[in-house]
Amino acid sequence: VTAINKKNSLRLVCKEVFGYPISIFFIIVNEFCERFSYYGMRAVLVLYFKYFLRWDDDLAISIYHTFVAFCYLTPILGAIIADSWLGKFKTIIYLSIVYAIGQVAMAVSAIHDITDSDRDGSPDNLTFHVVLSMAGLLLIALGTGGIKPCVAAFGGDQFGDHQDKQRRTFFSVFYLCINGGSLLSTIITPILRAQDCGIHSKSKCYSLAFGVPAALMAVSLVVFILGSGMYYKTKPEGNIMLKVSKCIGFAIKNRYRHRSRKYPKKEHWMDWAEEKYDKLLIAQIKIALRVLLLYIPLPMFWTLFDQKGSRWTLQATTMDGNFGSIVIQPDQMQTINPILILTLVPIMDSLVFPLIKKCGLHFTPLKKMTVGMILAALAFVCAAVIQLQIDKTLPVFPSASQSQLKFLNMGNTPITVEFPENQLNLAAAQASDLIYKPQEGNNEIRFINGMSTPVTVSSAAGHYESLSILFRHFVTTMFSGSQSCEYSKDFGFGGSYTFFIPSTLTFGPNCQESITESVDIKPNSVHMALQIPQYFLITAGEVMFSVTGLEFSYSQAPSNMKSVLQAGWLLTNAVGNFIVLIVAEIAKLPKQWTEYILFASLLVAVSIIFSIMASFYTYIDPTAIEAEFKKKVHDDEDDEDDKKKELQKSKEMEKRDSVSSDDEDKKYVQTSM
Repeated sequence: VTAINKKNSLRLVCKEVFGYPISIFFIIVNEFCERFSYYGMRAVLVLYFKYFLRWDDDLAISIYHTFVAFCYLTPILGAIIADSWLGKFKTIIYLSIVYAIGQVAMAVSAIHDITDSDRDGSPDNLTFHVVLSMAGLLLIALGTGGIKPCVAAFGGDQFGDHQDKQRRTFFSVFYLCINGGSLLSTIITPILRAQDCGIHSKSKCYSLAFGVPAALMAVSLVVFILGSGMYYKTKPEGNIMLKVSKCIGFAIKNRYRHRSRKYPKKEHWMDWAEEKYDKLLIAQIKIALRVLLLYIPLPMFWTLFDQKGSRWTLQATTMDGNFGSIVIQPDQMQTINPILILTLVPIMDSLVFPLIKKCGLHFTPLKKMTVGMILAALAFVCAAVIQLQIDKTLPVFPSASQSQLKFLNMGNTPITVEFPENQLNLAAAQASDLIYKPQEGNNEIRFINGMSTPVTVSSAAGHYESLSILFRHFVTTMFSGSQSCEYSKDFGFGGSYTFFIPSTLTFGPNCQESITESVDIKPNSVHMALQIPQYFLITAGEVMFSVTGLEFSYSQAPSNMKSVLQAGWLLTNAVGNFIVLIVAEIAKLPKQWTEYILFASLLVAVSIIFSIMASFYTYIDPTAIEAEFKKKVHDDEDDEDDKKKELQKSKEMEKRDSVSSDDEDKKYVQTSM
């Protein structure tokens, strides 16, 4: 154990491994588990709303984006608590406990057996599940957002001043853990969700999909606590965001008090805070405000980006996920994003950007961000094109003002049904029309018994008598008394089928040939692979926009304002998710593809505004400006000292002259006497 003096305080640093403090390994494992927990839960959240709580698409998406928005608002609260009250270590501990409780509440809310009194596989008292899940999401938002600004900064605190290289490597590994946790969780939790589980009846296993992230959050908390004795824990020193807010508030208030024309104007409105606050702090706030002004158009990017976890996931439920030997779940398509992030970031940094620079193009950070916005808009254009193709495959259902008749021809010969203005021809053993499209990519299978004796249809999921059942790959055995008939069929995704058991059915090895199949609704024919281009574009846009934006913000931020700009950046994400709710509510577009085009158009318009604002921005070196300002202040103080010395010298000379004059007067008096 060695002692190092840092920031005028004594700190103890434990043994190092390959030049790194042992404590940071606990922090890295903690971050991986926490990100697995968050992204795993979030991956299946919108499907949980739609299929478990039975909300419609609009309500499910609204609550999803409200939750994401709160996750990006609470980091400001977490930073204030850590810097002004508890410190980073205690803030992480306490809010991680809140976080874990929220994840457990989500897992319990997804257990359908708690209220499934009739044991049909679906909850009967939805109010209980809704209230518990909303409480869980509120706790998760408080927990994940509260620790977000603390963990990375706490890890950075573990390094001494001589470990700059190791600190940079730590942040790279830290970012890798975020994407690694996201990648694994978005692969695993959709698989868990797709399983059937339950005590008395089987249903999609959302409880397991939420339970595993809850377990990982508990592991994250335990691992972090285990390293407690090895951490360097800084004391709260006050939150810079509060100081900045008070300074800006005082400047505005003081400016309002001196709004009369008789008061001289100041060069900048923040200069009205000079009466109370340090000039250096005011100068740093001016620099930060220039960057924050550019943040105003940025929320629209996040409005589009975060819909990949909501609208795009719901779009995937109407597509074909058969990739040969692998079946991809709709919520697993989100894994493309972290995979592409891990691939595109090094390619962009080592190949694309240097190549652009060699071509003589001045590709500034703000230009990169503008390109990122355009790429995100193009991603939504791709989503709109795919939605058009999906809509062509969907059946036309009756509206609220219409009715529907369904005819079943149980005979062995075709029949014709005549209407006043039309007629319907039904072949033998066929059905007409349908009432809904099966959800979640499942297939609806229905058996019509034309025999005079009862027939029981049995499968691995149970026994059914002329009931509608949901399967994807189907093997069944039909029983009538002691006789049996085995029937099997492979399905696609989202189809609806009616199987007619004729009155002439002969049980035996060839009985399958006698059963007639009617396709009521064709299965999904648009393949999920068509979503890959839109994921590629949105991820390339993220690399251009998000990674570059953070780099730009840090390079243009004063030394003590980086946390302020980080809070501002997270706030743009929160506002972006609220915009989803506002636009969707106001627009009320009947077709989903038109909504995609609307969002794309809005982002293009915003990117034009942003590019105009960026053209007026002048890049600066905040460190050099701060140093120059400090030197100027120091020189001013020296000048002030010189003036004081000259004044003091002048006063001493006047005093000596006065004394000399008094002496001469005394001599004159003596001479006279």
